[in-house]
This record gives sequence, structure tokens and C-alpha cells, in this order.
Amino acid sequence: MAVTFKDLIEKNRRQSWLLVVIFILFTVAVAMVLILGGMAYIHPEFIQELDWVRAVSIGGVAALLAGLFALFSYYAGGSVILGISGARELQKAQDPQLFNVVEEMAIAAGVPMPKIYLIQDSAPNAFATGRDPKHGVVAITTGLRTKLTRDELQAVMAHEMAHIRNYDIRLMMLLAVLIGLIVMMADLFWQMFRFSHYGRRGRSSSSSSRKSGGGIEVIIIVIAIILSLIAPILAQIIQLAVSRQREYLADASAVEFTRNPLALADALRKIDADPDVLEVANRGTAHLYIACPIKKFEARAHSMFSSHPPIKERIRRLEALAHSHDRLAGQRA
Repeated sequence: MAVTFKDLIEKNRRQSWLLVVIFILFTVAVAMVLILGGMAYIHPEFIQELDWVRAVSIGGVAALLAGLFALFSYYAGGSVILGISGARELQKAQDPQLFNVVEEMAIAAGVPMPKIYLIQDSAPNAFATGRDPKHGVVAITTGLRTKLTRDELQAVMAHEMAHIRNYDIRLMMLLAVLIGLIVMMADLFWQMFRFSHYGRRGRSSSSSSRKSGGGIEVIIIVIAIILSLIAPILAQIIQLAVSRQREYLADASAVEFTRNPLALADALRKIDADPDVLEVANRGTAHLYIACPIKKFEARAHSMFSSHPPIKERIRRLEALAHSHDRLAGQRA
């Protein structure tokens, strides 16, 4: 039985929730180890007296932190991203043609009409955000609006509608915030180290307590140090891998909406060739855009640290879809 786009969307949604649950558990585990590691360094006696009540309490604090950050990203993440990007809401009277294009693609995708935001920047690019299709937002740069043809603009909007329909907007927002929590916990762990190191009283008491603790504190500290170094990197690798796969699916969905693979291929080609740099983009928001907005990271397009698949590979796949579509049309004729 052939796999339909609905099947892909449902699979995408299930995988998204599974990834979020796994990532929250990973975040809680990292937070617990870092808290224990910091306490082991500052107050070794805390570890020596550790029982299940204290362990559960630490786990509860870590879970509460992860949950609060996830809730914050769910309800306010979109607004924060738009604010960071310098986006301003656009009204229909200001650009009726753009609203018509977005409305056409919203109807094709079967999602409510999203709000449209404009970023004053000459670099052509766009992204979608929000917590679900009912609260979807598309943001485009002035460069994208002026440098693409109507068909190319329609293809880019179709790509962003796919992110909204496929619930990629929710997943990537949650992952970004949880990664931020992991980085914050790692930084806090090192701050605890510095605080303890420069406190003479804390240093002397820690030394004597460790000698009587049988070395378990040292083991916990070593594990925490290793985790504080690799956890942020590992979390980002997972996020970027997820982001790359979502881009391929959004490209395919855009073709479903427009029936014009070459329009998206041409749009990506123009975006890739444009020399202007998107000034408002940063490493935290780069994965949201249709194409990597940070030029200095484009050399890593084939690495695990890239937020997007290679543009040339995306174009190749779209052109292959166009050839396949032409063959089918010829057979029907």
C-alpha cells in the first residue's frame, strides 16, 4: 500500500511527541547529574547522606525546570522568536498580493490563515513559527518579497505552510528551549565550581569530607564534568538532525500544495546565490529559516552540525520530482 502525505504527517507528529518526551527525560537526567555534581563538589556531606527522598527531590526540581521551560516555549516561544528577529506584523492592506499567496497556500495545506510578519532585511529568507496551526505565523524578509517571482514566493510560502501543517513549528521550538535549558544548567554547574574554588572555607571542608567519603563524590563530579561538556553538543546534534529531515519533508509537502517543484527549486537557488547576509539571524534561530541564513556555517552543509540539508541536494530532489511529474503527465496524455 502506497504511503500518503497524511501518513507522513501522522508519522511526523508521533515522532515529534516521542522526541519531545525523550528530550525532556534527557534534560531531566542531565540536570540531576549536574546538580549532584555541583553539590558533591561544594558539600560532599550532602552526597554521603543522600537517600531516596533527596534523590527524588532533586529529580523533581529538574523535571519542574524542564516542564516550566517547555511550557514557556509552548505559549511564548513564537513571540520571543519574532521579537529576536525584529519582525513586525503585516496587515492585508499593506500587501494584498502577499496575503493572497499565503491564503492560497493555507487553503491548499488545509490550515487556518496564519499571521504574516515582515522582517526589514534585504537577504531573502523566511520561517514559520507558533505552537500549532491555529496559532501559526509566517515571517518573510523584505528581500524575499522583492527578489522572487510570484510562483517562487508561492513555493516558499507552501514550504512554510508545510512546517505549520506538519507541526514542525512546535517541535523545533520545544527542542530549542530545552537545549537552552541544558546549556544553562551546564553553565550553572561551572559557576558552582568557580564559587566553591574561590571560597576558602568551602574548599577546606570539601577536601576533608571527600577523604572520608570513599571516592563516590569524585566519581559523581567526574561524570558531571564530562556530561556538562558533551550534553550541550549532543543535544544540538539531535536538534540539527531533526531539523534537516523536517526540511526535506517540507519541500515534498510544498510540491504537493503547488504541483510546481521547479518553482521551489528556483527559489532555493536564488536564496542560496544571494550575497546579502541576514543580520538578525543567530545560531539559536538559524534552523527555523527555509535556508541557512548564516553564511559562515554554509561550509558545514554536509556535516552533522548543519541546521539544513545541502541546498544542491534539495534542488536535485525537487528536479527529480519535476521529471517524475512530467513522465506521469505524459503517460496520462
